[in-house]
Amino acid sequence: MSSEPQVVAAPPAPITLRSAIETVVALFKLRVVALLLMAAVGGAFLGAQGVPSPLAIVILLITGTLAAGGASAINQFLEREADTRMRRTRQRPLASGNIQRPGAILLLALMMILIAVFSVLPSNPPMALYLALGALIYVGVYTIWLKPRSITNIVIGGAAGSCAVMTGGAAVGAASDPAVIVLALLVFLWTPVHFWALAMFYREDYSRVNVPMLPVRVPAGHSAGWILIHTLGTGVAALALGFIPSLGWLYLIPVGAITIHMVIQSVKLLGKPDRERAIRLFITSNIFLALVLLATMLASAAHQILFS
Repeated sequence: MSSEPQVVAAPPAPITLRSAIETVVALFKLRVVALLLMAAVGGAFLGAQGVPSPLAIVILLITGTLAAGGASAINQFLEREADTRMRRTRQRPLASGNIQRPGAILLLALMMILIAVFSVLPSNPPMALYLALGALIYVGVYTIWLKPRSITNIVIGGAAGSCAVMTGGAAVGAASDPAVIVLALLVFLWTPVHFWALAMFYREDYSRVNVPMLPVRVPAGHSAGWILIHTLGTGVAALALGFIPSLGWLYLIPVGAITIHMVIQSVKLLGKPDRERAIRLFITSNIFLALVLLATMLASAAHQILFS
């Protein structure tokens, strides 16, 4: 009989309400989804030139959460092995093994997207189109095709965020409204600023899994230069929205201030392209987009109250 001590595996950690909520938030990237929902609602406010109907907002929030959350879960399913090798992502539910049946998550995520699309297809085909297109671009074009192959991955992938804005415009029958299109362009230009700054901070992580993000493949100074170019483009789009009658100065003053701040942060990164300044710009970019969207909603609502 062997005298070696027996190794007993530790029992799995008990599932608590808090851990379940944290798993759901991480699996469906609900923090990112929240920003996409703000973009969608911002598009709806612009399209309505005021406050959209409560029903339109409710439908937009539900379908947007289902489609964006489902696409995010598919992204994690496809990248679960690579996520285990990155410090930033190794604790995600599928990468960490907290969820034992990844195939079930894939099926659930696909059903979420299909429910979102087909629930609005009979009454609002353009909205269904943009919901489907956003998920398709994020999963098919960005995650599967471009992310592992091209340094332009996030540039094209940014169109998925633009689809959120277009979905909001379509929800109120105004997807072709110039203001909605400008906001969609803003999100498209903003996305590389946001993700390249993050990739500069986590450069070693992306390099370890051989993901060709721009900051991995070119010198830091070149990355900072491209970030500045996109920052300036984003700023121009943000300021252009201020000339839309339904927004005006109530929008332009706070957005002008945060735009100047983001440009300054981007210039500082170009002067010293290190991790500390990259993460500062990343945080600033989050605040920038949130403020642009909030200002869009508040200014549109104020315009309706004052001039209706």
